[in-house]
Amino acid sequence: MKNNYLILSIILFGQLLTIMDIFIINVSIPSIQRDLQASNGEMQFMIAAYLIGFASFLITGGRLGDLYGRKKLFVIGLLFFMISSIGCGISSGAIQLVISRFIQGTSAALMAPQVLSMIQILFPDHEQRTKAMGWYGITIGIGTIAGQFLGGYFSSLTGFEEPWRFIFFINVPVCLLAVFFSVIKLQESKMMMKQSFDIWGVLILSTGLFSITYALTALEQGGFSLQNMLVIVFSFLILMYFIQNQKNRLKNNKPFLIDFELFCFKNFNLGIIAVSFFFIMLDSYFYILSVFFQDGLKISSLKAGEVIVFQGIGFILASVFSVKFILKYGKIALIFGLGFIMMILILQIIVFRFQNDYYLFCLLLFLHGLGVGTIIPSLANIAFSGMPEKLIGNASGVYNTFQQIAAIIGIVLIGSVFYYFLGEKPVMRHYHNAFTIAVILNVFCLIFVLVAVVKVPDYVLPKLLKVNPEITESSINEKFHR
Repeated sequence: MKNNYLILSIILFGQLLTIMDIFIINVSIPSIQRDLQASNGEMQFMIAAYLIGFASFLITGGRLGDLYGRKKLFVIGLLFFMISSIGCGISSGAIQLVISRFIQGTSAALMAPQVLSMIQILFPDHEQRTKAMGWYGITIGIGTIAGQFLGGYFSSLTGFEEPWRFIFFINVPVCLLAVFFSVIKLQESKMMMKQSFDIWGVLILSTGLFSITYALTALEQGGFSLQNMLVIVFSFLILMYFIQNQKNRLKNNKPFLIDFELFCFKNFNLGIIAVSFFFIMLDSYFYILSVFFQDGLKISSLKAGEVIVFQGIGFILASVFSVKFILKYGKIALIFGLGFIMMILILQIIVFRFQNDYYLFCLLLFLHGLGVGTIIPSLANIAFSGMPEKLIGNASGVYNTFQQIAAIIGIVLIGSVFYYFLGEKPVMRHYHNAFTIAVILNVFCLIFVLVAVVKVPDYVLPKLLKVNPEITESSINEKFHR
């Protein structure tokens, strides 16, 4: 078991890089824009390119891991992530940086599904798996904080010309270490049955996901223009065709990309619903909070970043301590955590309207992080409980894809509502009203998450598995499968 935790620490390096590079560029935007003489639109796509590449190839990455080996795909992802990070660091223009960021996101999509897959395989026991997912949550928190801190630190270095390039070069030694230990420590795992790879399915799905993530990102930047709406319609048609194509291939015993048997597992469906609404809430919350703090409350970007870091600290602490509560109380701990987040959000609406105290803001963000850190690791645990190994890579890719697209949808939809109530010439009152409406929508999203968690069968929880030894992994599989 100690060896399994050593392996866990190795694969979590991949997760750390994936999360860190989502955030690391944000603080460096002004200096990058100045040095590369990039337009506002080009800067927006530098941020979006990573997410577009990431979301577009997660399912493909999971399926490749199933067929050709999860260790192999994890190492390949690390190597391409390192190469693309070097490409970002040496970029001489905005277009080169956008392309390198897209490749970086695609590389992350090869790594991320393997991380979740290997955790499920390494820790088949529910208690150990819950602890492992706690470390997974800690890694997300560290990646969030490290990304924002390192982005600000490297961008402000003196004595270097264009110091922002270090935010990409820092990935190189981390990738090299992770590759070295992965090669010598990780065991290969893949499907025992030989199958061909569905290249046509990859092309269709990647086109559909690329189109929809691009369109959603463009909506956030350019509004509901005719061009953006046409791209969304096109992407939905492509994805509908993909679903029908995959069903036909399964029916005719041809190579496929998504095994729709995944959606026969009740727990997986509940996990997908829960993670989707949770990330609609979470990413839109961070988006509107940053705008509200800096433009509405006139808090400096440095101070706003410091306040948000307290959220990450709360997240990490909760990921450490929530494991015991989840093992002891099962889904009751998750229900409490969701209720706690709702309470903190409502409290923020009231406090932010009448107070402007830096330390009080830090406390509220810290408490919000405690709630979030209680929930995120367990959502993946819910989705993958009872999932057979042959489907785990596919499930990881689908789960991560829903999570990323939900994050973009949240920013676009709730962000649009926020800006609608803000108006064209906003004053302080408008910022408070817009923030209130947006946070109320966040609370409604959490209600959907709460309903999904309540519907999770009690017999899947580690607490009950320990109490009743007659409940086995195979019996869970049977109960989850409709």
